[in-house]
Amino acid sequence: MNRIFAAYLNSWRGLRTGAATERAIRQELVALAVAVPLAFVLSPVLWVRVALVGVVLVVLAVEFLNTAIEKLCDHVTPDHHEMIGLVKDFGSAAVFCMLVLAGLVWAAAVLERLLG
Repeated sequence: MNRIFAAYLNSWRGLRTGAATERAIRQELVALAVAVPLAFVLSPVLWVRVALVGVVLVVLAVEFLNTAIEKLCDHVTPDHHEMIGLVKDFGSAAVFCMLVLAGLVWAAAVLERLLG
């Protein structure tokens, strides 16, 4: 039980630090706060609501991973390095892919609401 509580504290610390220091994470936390009630307005179907909120949570998770990669890269070498730049670009591309997926899921839900 102590390990579970310690893991919870570590996660909570990461959420707080990310929200305090990273603009993109703050923006996605705001998007999550908006997404939860909006999901209930957009669809009466439980799995659609879960998908709408879930895809925003996954965007947030990928953003945290991208931030972790960037922080690690900056720790390894604060100097400009071509390969480090590529690693950071890959992380950024992962966030972009998730944002596109989130946009598609939300667009589908909005279209279904408007047309259905």
